[in-house]
Amino acid sequence: MSSSLALQFVSTVRANRSGLVDALDDAGGLTAWVADHAPDLGVDPATFVATPEMREEVVALRQAIRALFARAVSPGRASGADATLLPAFEPSLDLVNATAASVPVTPRLEWPQDEAPRARTLPARAAGDSARLRATLASAAIDLLAGPYRTQLRACPAPRCVLYFVKEHPRQEWCSAACGNRARADRHYRRHKNT
Repeated sequence: MSSSLALQFVSTVRANRSGLVDALDDAGGLTAWVADHAPDLGVDPATFVATPEMREEVVALRQAIRALFARAVSPGRASGADATLLPAFEPSLDLVNATAASVPVTPRLEWPQDEAPRARTLPARAAGDSARLRATLASAAIDLLAGPYRTQLRACPAPRCVLYFVKEHPRQEWCSAACGNRARADRHYRRHKNT
């Protein structure tokens, strides 16, 4: 599911007790993240190596997508991770659309022996690793934001959490059970601190 890829991409920013942690803090971090998601990105992990310039472009795209996610969850609160650092909505929208359009794609039917056929989306023309990678990520974000899951997109309200998630059932409030436990513990602490 491409919405999962979009969520995993924006979740490369996390928080811990000391502050923000960026999985893409350098070119090596981007190379490792791409290797972990290679099948979804259509990248050969054996040959892919990120450059500092590519990392800057990918991080700018991630921030633009986070800005669009912040808009999608309003009037609810956006993720506190980088809400003050996000670019404005219009430039973010323009960047995501331009990035997705930079590499036209075409469907390709693959039919391995003794398996069911499946469709893959591949670049329609030659493109560099950076353009392909960013176009795939931008397209995944567009699929999520224009699809049925947008109305279920939430920013996790747990203390110190900065993640977005798709609400999978009516009672889900947090991105994970750990965040739910942390939120309940924080609420309990605040209630008893004042008594």
